[in-house]
Amino acid sequence: MNNKFREFNLALIAMVMGILFFSSCVPMKKQIYLQTSEDTAKSEYQNEKLLDYKLRPGNNLYIQVVSLTDEVSGYFNMGLGTSGNIYYDAAIYLTSYSVNDLGYIEMPFIGKIHVDNLTVEETKGKIQKQVDIYLKKTMVIVKLVNYNVSIVGEVKRPGQFKVYQDKINLFEVLALAGDMTTFAKREDVVLVRKTEKGSKVHHLNLLDTDILESELFYIMPDDIIYVQPVRGKNFAFTQFPYALLISSISLIIALFALTK
Repeated sequence: MNNKFREFNLALIAMVMGILFFSSCVPMKKQIYLQTSEDTAKSEYQNEKLLDYKLRPGNNLYIQVVSLTDEVSGYFNMGLGTSGNIYYDAAIYLTSYSVNDLGYIEMPFIGKIHVDNLTVEETKGKIQKQVDIYLKKTMVIVKLVNYNVSIVGEVKRPGQFKVYQDKINLFEVLALAGDMTTFAKREDVVLVRKTEKGSKVHHLNLLDTDILESELFYIMPDDIIYVQPVRGKNFAFTQFPYALLISSISLIIALFALTK
């Protein structure tokens, strides 16, 4: 009877430790980005599906007109002059042109300009033609200033980030958030993107190199990225509990000595 009780205790402790060990580990295979096999590996990936962002109502545009005469071009620059120095978000918002619900911006002297569904470059060319009517030898600068991307879930620094460049890809955005945590579900990252009718949900596999050639590889303004946790995260540990392991081994040795 004593031997059976001892064997039962040892089996129970071994089972608990086994569950503890395997539930606290995330396989390395699920943590490595852009995995390839020797048969499919290649060094160059084409991304010809990249589409420039189309402007829509609610966007804000920073527009600056540069000319030989600062006083004259200042009429178009909302009081910024040719230097156009703006250093904080409130100033950017106050000195930018908003695209209204009908897709128009309104500039001094020029009036309303329809920019809905145009790229930034197309908008720049359209404004340049209008400015040339009033001024010669000018240069128009147009920037999209409310380029925000939100990242939530299993990343080290979740939040909303402002992007100060024309294009940014998925991995660059994850770098802003400090990369994914150990318990991130890299094979099923959720991307929520605005559409004309609302929002559309996309599922991305960052373990596969095919993501490099996906039209979703480049992030658009107002995209939301949700990094899901792996299954069983509640039973896992950020760091393996070596102290618990040592104490459990000590307990097994003690029980074995007592039963013997």
